[in-house]
Amino acid sequence: MTDRELLLDEIKNKAVVHGRVTLSSGKEADYYVDLRRVTLDGTAAPLVGRVMLDLTGDLGFDAVGGLTLGADPVATAMVHAAAARGERLDAFVVRKEGKAHGLQRRIEGPEVAGRRVLAVEDTTTTGGSVLTAVQALNEAGAIVVGIATIVHRGGDDNLATAGVPYRSAFSLADLGLG
Repeated sequence: MTDRELLLDEIKNKAVVHGRVTLSSGKEADYYVDLRRVTLDGTAAPLVGRVMLDLTGDLGFDAVGGLTLGADPVATAMVHAAAARGERLDAFVVRKEGKAHGLQRRIEGPEVAGRRVLAVEDTTTTGGSVLTAVQALNEAGAIVVGIATIVHRGGDDNLATAGVPYRSAFSLADLGLG
């Protein structure tokens, strides 16, 4: 099996939770895709890194991250996967709001100003979280070359406003949910 096929199996077996839930969009659904059960799993996380690198490798970025919390393990998995391939990739974390103490940074990690960066998240439902990260990155002087997510649920119209390529590894149809 390919890494993508293995990751899809991991997501179906570990992350898809059936039952009535309220999504971040406020809508209700009969299932929830809890990707932290995959992105923080010792077997699945390396697959996440490899699949996301394969998905986005042509975009030419040298740093990856997004809005904390969903993006953090995705970016970390990609950093480790890149290192295993003998490549260098940095990660960053975008806070929802800037800190009021210390260095008062909104984006933590290596400096992003002037760098080509990829904004990621685990699941896209409305696009709001990743677009918040994109806005912060633009304000910090980063060059956002794309947006990528593991599972796409929606938010196409919102994502189109970013003006950069958007990619997802899987759709709801891939998970047997669409």
